[in-house]
Amino acid sequence: MIPGSRPMKHIDRKDLYTNLEARIQYLHTFLDFSSNDIEALIWGSKYIKQLIPAIVNIVYHKLLQYDITARAFETRSTSYEGPVDPNLHDNSPQILHRKMFLRAYLAKLCSDPSTLEFWEYLDKVGMMHVGRGREHPLHVEYVHIGACLSFIQDTITEALLSHPRLRMDKKIALVKAIGKVIWVQNDLFAKWYVRDGEEFRDEMEQPEFEKEGYLNGKKILADIEDAPALNAKSAAGVCPFTGKGSGDADATGGTCGGCADKDDDCKTVVASQTSEAK
Repeated sequence: MIPGSRPMKHIDRKDLYTNLEARIQYLHTFLDFSSNDIEALIWGSKYIKQLIPAIVNIVYHKLLQYDITARAFETRSTSYEGPVDPNLHDNSPQILHRKMFLRAYLAKLCSDPSTLEFWEYLDKVGMMHVGRGREHPLHVEYVHIGACLSFIQDTITEALLSHPRLRMDKKIALVKAIGKVIWVQNDLFAKWYVRDGEEFRDEMEQPEFEKEGYLNGKKILADIEDAPALNAKSAAGVCPFTGKGSGDADATGGTCGGCADKDDDCKTVVASQTSEAK
């Protein structure tokens, strides 16, 4: 061994496919997910929770822009080639129902990531999107999963970096921590789609049918009424990311540009929120 170098760690390949705790431990060490990240997520959860209603609306507004992703809300499969209801919109009953669960899921991401249960639920979320573990199967192809996770991460990152009252070192710590959690979630989606480790299939975990929001018979997601609600500021037309109205000046004398450079601009999102809050 070269003087001063670290000894090479051994990773058991079979464990990565048959032991979720071993897989999580490997990902944590590879991503340098540490107590610093856990601390950042705990103190920063209140800032992320404030953004959840706006993020949920932005995400579903994006998903409804494409027939192939909108199709899953009608047929429970993105591989179905039939027509999509052209009247499906942000406030359609099935979309409002799915928004409730996304709000609860994002709130779950703000809970304690130091427990194995946290990661077990993220693994179950991945499993549920490949038609397993549900009485009424859901099939969403991985290309859409990856794109949606990236979009969620991009939206959260922009929101946190635009926060007017957080110090830059706090922003960096929180963006890094939530990014690592999302990338572990991405892996816990991918493990149910790819064929890596196929030779260990007989020893892999077997899914059990449970209601959405439950893990091993225990309720994991908060009640819908406990999920973060729209705050009055956003309903009043204030940008949920910068905390400024469209005419408010910032420290440099400029005004909030909102998200006008995106398809999902603040006006659309806040209007949608206001409609839901009534």
